[in-house]
Amino acid sequence: MGKLIRSRWLVLVLFIVASVLVTTLWIGCNEKQETAGSPVSYQSPVVLSKENAAVQSVMAVQGRYTADLMKDKNVVGTATGFTDDGRLAVLVLTKAPVGVFAKGTKSISALPTSLEGVPVVVYVTGDIKPMKGGGVSHTAKQTPPIQLGTSGGWKYDLANGYCCSGTLGSLIHLGTTQYVLSNYHVFWGDIVAGGNGRVATAGDPVIQPGMVDINCNAANAQAVANLSGKGSLPSANVDAGYAQAITGMVSTNGAILEVGTISASTTTAFLRQAVKKSGRTTGLSRSTVSGLNGTISVQYENECAGGVAFTKTFTGQILITNRGNAFLNSGDSGSLMVEDVTTNPRAVGLLYAGGGGIAVANPINDVLSWIGGGAGMVGK
Repeated sequence: MGKLIRSRWLVLVLFIVASVLVTTLWIGCNEKQETAGSPVSYQSPVVLSKENAAVQSVMAVQGRYTADLMKDKNVVGTATGFTDDGRLAVLVLTKAPVGVFAKGTKSISALPTSLEGVPVVVYVTGDIKPMKGGGVSHTAKQTPPIQLGTSGGWKYDLANGYCCSGTLGSLIHLGTTQYVLSNYHVFWGDIVAGGNGRVATAGDPVIQPGMVDINCNAANAQAVANLSGKGSLPSANVDAGYAQAITGMVSTNGAILEVGTISASTTTAFLRQAVKKSGRTTGLSRSTVSGLNGTISVQYENECAGGVAFTKTFTGQILITNRGNAFLNSGDSGSLMVEDVTTNPRAVGLLYAGGGGIAVANPINDVLSWIGGGAGMVGK
């Protein structure tokens, strides 16, 4: 039986219109940015969020040209970000370098260097895909109650000669009832009887570790939760799923491996925000937010190593720098992204996909809103 880490980075048929939010832009001057093409100081506390007028100006330019840019099959997305020297810019994400034929394309990309005076920066990301799939092991079977940021997934996630799994990311609550939060494609990705004769159903066990880390044999794992509600896709704007924690099996304070307890409060992303996450494959990793307001199209399978089920276009997504897949890699899907502070960090987003040089997260408040019922993070 083969092993497929279903942290699959969602196959990004990526139409990532991201409005990259470049957080506090850079050290130096004390002037506030007046035009999109001039550098923004960040000695003064300028936060380049979607509410910033200069960011909004570049997002508007990005929006006017995205449809035309996306006609080039080498282009997988756009965003609002910044140049190497700190100017706000329109980012264009491509499968292959400009001037090189990309697989499946009919023409060679020829991209502008600026749009309405705003610099254009090209990033070669390849396809963007869902990411399902050290000192502290994130793959070992833990003694209950377990901490999160660990390998896990649907108990029956094997089909077509492979098994799949991802990350049990964090703990949430609805009233006094606690649930393990992860991605739709980690918990609910099997939607056809196909290779294993079953589909994911409410009440099914969620195990730790995941199938990939126990030789595809669920008998080597432990049930820690049971699927609840339903998965978010294809209708919702988040890739999320949750499972009711089994009494005594999950730490009730919501502790995450190498992160510890988190805050019960959440926060929104901004450009160059320092963030971290704890996941099955890359463990504790750190990076910065490189884009906001992303529009991304991702292709989902109908079961582990299965066929194409549907393509989902997300809007309002967070982009994070992911050089060498060091921040997010296959198997890390479902990880909770938090601000990079030592004590009780606030949740920022739910990670689910990535490609060459970038990772993608749903804003955590969008996830909690989709769950509804006053859902909140378990924390201090």
